[in-house]
Amino acid sequence: MFAYKGFGKGLICRGYQFVMGLNCTEKANCAQNGFHCAEDPLDCLSYYSNMDTSEYYIVNAGGDIHEDGSDTKISCTELTILKQLTRKEFFLHALAFMADHPKREWSSHVTKDKGTVQRYCKYVVVRGIDPVARGPIGSILAFAKEDVFGNIVQVALAEVDGEKVKADTWYSVDLLEREVDLL
Repeated sequence: MFAYKGFGKGLICRGYQFVMGLNCTEKANCAQNGFHCAEDPLDCLSYYSNMDTSEYYIVNAGGDIHEDGSDTKISCTELTILKQLTRKEFFLHALAFMADHPKREWSSHVTKDKGTVQRYCKYVVVRGIDPVARGPIGSILAFAKEDVFGNIVQVALAEVDGEKVKADTWYSVDLLEREVDLL
C-alpha cells in the first residue's frame, strides 16, 4: 500500500539509516517496532514537524502491517522508499488525500475555515466552505474547499513569494484564481 514517511535529513529515522528501495525488519507493531509511515501525509508532521530539518517520501508499505487507530500511522516489516517529495508536492498529496477521503477524521494539522501560518512550521492547511489563509514569505498555503456536505470540491496551493502571493495577506481559493492565476 502506498503511504508517506518523514525522516531526518539523509533518510534517518530514530537512529536507523534507511536506503532508497526496499528496507526490511522482523516485526511490525505501531507502539513498539517496525517501520512506521502514514496513509495521510499530514500525519508525518506529528513526528517530523520541522520542514527545514526533515525529508518526506512516498513509500510502499508491505509485509506484515499493523495499525493502531492512532491517526493513520502504519507499522510494517517491508518499506520501499520510492520518491522524495518537495514541500509543494507533499501538500498536494495531502490535499489529494483529503479529497479522496473527505469523511475521515481531520488531521490535527488542518485548520477549519481560517488559518495563519505559525512561523515555526512554515505552512497552513485550511479546510472549509470558503477557506482563507495567510503567512510570511516562504510559507505554503494549502486550501481544501468544501461543499455544504463536507465533500472537497476544489483544492489550491500557493507559496508566499512576496510578489505573486504577498506576505501576511488573506487569500482564498477564489482570490488566488482571480488575482494570482496560480491554479
